[in-house]
Amino acid sequence: MTIAAAQFGIFGRVQANQRVPREVAAIANALEWLNSPRLSASSLAGKVVLVDFWTYTCINWLRTLPYVRAWAQKYQGLVVIGVHTPEFPFERNVGNVRRAVQQMRVEYSIVIDNDYAIWRAFNNQYWPALYLVDGRGHVRQHQFGEGEYDASERAIQRLLKEAGATDVSDSVVSVEGSGLEAAADGSSLRSPETYVGYERTQNFASRDSARLDQRRTYRAPSRLALNQWSLAGDWTMGRTATVLNNAPGQILYRFHARDVHLVMGPSRPESAVPFRVTIDGQPPGAAHGLDVDEGGNGTVREQRLYQLVRQPKPIADRTFAIDFLDAGVEAFSFTFG
Repeated sequence: MTIAAAQFGIFGRVQANQRVPREVAAIANALEWLNSPRLSASSLAGKVVLVDFWTYTCINWLRTLPYVRAWAQKYQGLVVIGVHTPEFPFERNVGNVRRAVQQMRVEYSIVIDNDYAIWRAFNNQYWPALYLVDGRGHVRQHQFGEGEYDASERAIQRLLKEAGATDVSDSVVSVEGSGLEAAADGSSLRSPETYVGYERTQNFASRDSARLDQRRTYRAPSRLALNQWSLAGDWTMGRTATVLNNAPGQILYRFHARDVHLVMGPSRPESAVPFRVTIDGQPPGAAHGLDVDEGGNGTVREQRLYQLVRQPKPIADRTFAIDFLDAGVEAFSFTFG
């Protein structure tokens, strides 16, 4: 995540002879909306607006969602707009986004930003990013990444009162995220987000060097250092994803964190790829994630983020392995929590 400068005005009251700011125009010109009709510049004029940049496989955004959801429900005068700007190619599929919106219980307005027009208009650089806009049309608060929830909510309250609201609560929400939305265990998090496609990967440690955009049979090393990862089997390492050509195939990662997530999906629509997860060579048992059972068994059925490990303390360096029992899976990135 990098931080973008964000002190510009938007959503002022639109007069007949007033030029609509580019940020407003980018949102108002978007053609695809979920959960609401298209929101025009005129309908947003004079409102307190929370603009939330997100993409549905981002674990950092998922952990902020309970707060944004709670604010949208609590503050009737607040307009929340989730701007879905995709990171991976499959996130451009509006059907995938619509399914995620339903599964994640996102009920506020969503605008599809597949061409990055709104992203560029805001000069944004990260998921998630929150921009809070006052009733006069100026960005008064911004937050990049997770955290500072009380400060963001206090700013919402302040701007609503400035806009004339009289029934604004002075309390802040108490949120306890569960599942994918649970806050990261920062005290034990020592593994970074790691991409599996070659464009942004790091610490690749298979015994065979990567062959970009070509099939190769990889062999796992005898051991991995912390935050190294490797392939085993017949894979093609692409720019954004690595694809298993023939089963069996394995990905290993030496990690230190409570949670292990992997963004992945079947390479053919409507197909399913079974897999098995182990930790230090053993079934995960009580350390299994949402998408596997105690024996480590799971199935890839759709393109999304899968939670594979959520281990109880004590947290230590461990070797994660996922074995795919059929071909046709695409792996994009590991994240931890």
